[in-house]
Amino acid sequence: MPHSLIPSSWLSLHGLFTVSSLFVYVVASHVLHQRRHPSAAIGWVLFIFLLPYVALPLYLLFGTRKLARTGRSRADARTIPPGADQSAWPAELAVALGQPGPAPYRALCVHADGAESLRALLELIDGARHTLDVCSFMLGRDPVGEAVSSHLAAKARSGVQVRLLLDGVGRMMGGWPELSPLVHAGVRVGLFAPLLHFNLRGRTNLRNHRKLAVADAGCEGERLWCGGRNLAAEYFEAQPGGAAWRDLSFDLQGPLVRQAADLFRRDWIFAVGAEPSTTGAAAAVDAKPTAMAAPGEATGQIIASGPDQADDTVHAMLVSAGYRTRTRIALVSPYVLLDEALLMALCLAARRGVEVDLLLPARSNHRLADIARYRSLRALVAAGARVWLAPHMLHAKAAIIDDVLALAGSANLDSRSLFLNYELMAAFHDAGDIARFSAWFDRERRAARLYDAKPPGLWRDFIEGLVLWIGFQL
Repeated sequence: MPHSLIPSSWLSLHGLFTVSSLFVYVVASHVLHQRRHPSAAIGWVLFIFLLPYVALPLYLLFGTRKLARTGRSRADARTIPPGADQSAWPAELAVALGQPGPAPYRALCVHADGAESLRALLELIDGARHTLDVCSFMLGRDPVGEAVSSHLAAKARSGVQVRLLLDGVGRMMGGWPELSPLVHAGVRVGLFAPLLHFNLRGRTNLRNHRKLAVADAGCEGERLWCGGRNLAAEYFEAQPGGAAWRDLSFDLQGPLVRQAADLFRRDWIFAVGAEPSTTGAAAAVDAKPTAMAAPGEATGQIIASGPDQADDTVHAMLVSAGYRTRTRIALVSPYVLLDEALLMALCLAARRGVEVDLLLPARSNHRLADIARYRSLRALVAAGARVWLAPHMLHAKAAIIDDVLALAGSANLDSRSLFLNYELMAAFHDAGDIARFSAWFDRERRAARLYDAKPPGLWRDFIEGLVLWIGFQL
């Protein structure tokens, strides 16, 4: 439409709305300390400038990346408990990033497959005597989801205080499992940021991807089940027409469990809005401090990452590992979308002779993620890293750094997991247990083939760039 045919009053209102929208973006980013990647910041500014009527509502819904922290303060977390291995840089770095100090654990079991993992989970549920907290992104409307729900309901009816926290979007992806039988049995059910719950604080795009089950934290026999598996059938057992997804999970006992219980408690408060009243053994985790590790005792830390943390903790630890590792970095993730900082750290590690191995599925369950990953993979191979493609769906998330650190949990190597989602990784510092995770990685790698990097064509390069740009904004 020619300029003369556009009413000047409309142009003035349009300009005022555009300027106001940019002002909202700038003020919100400053006040909430969003610290966006430059490409994301430029993308939002251009989007608001070109399409302010569309961009502003989307920013209010999806724009928040960091929230005010709840629970543990940075000052409270800076002291490493006496007796912990203060010479190990991973533990010191985690504490500097506001995470709890090393705590002892025992009886670590790295599950061989989905069947063993499901048995361990149901045994943990059935063995709970006082409290039971379960957090999952997804609860499937399938035999596994029904089995877990049945065991949770039975525990609640027996008098155990049971809480189940599910992500709002994850519940939808799981087929909208029926939760009323759990509620009627006495299970307290919380939904984390339900999809259809409009929220001007921008939480709609922030998902809780943490996966854990904690029994009797702070009491004798306290136990943790954790890893990358959602509570749905494909993560544990073969499905009609296909094999079970390969994944990584583990369970353990001891004082480290209390760190996971504390993280669940903070997530529950955020999702539900109030801490349920607890008495006796149910309140033990809040009253009982984490035990100090004895010399030679295995120690670990629960590493939380997400909007509730001041720093991007898992990302920071991986970047630091790229510069500090001496001999080996082994990484596994179903989805790989590395930002410039992490990609450079891994490439420089490979160039200085570190053995860098990345294991991922040849084809994942997310086609766009598969398209977006190849720029990172080509750069890694060019630097001397080895990229391994597994023939099956591999959903595990882990990192093994020399013999000083093993990380295992829920965080993928993509921008959503590292910068947006609420994630959980357990850090293990015991050399023997690190070797067990390394052996698991080597077993999974045997079936994989090396990725042969080839230059992309013009059209492929354009598509990859477009998917990468869109993906980072979300």
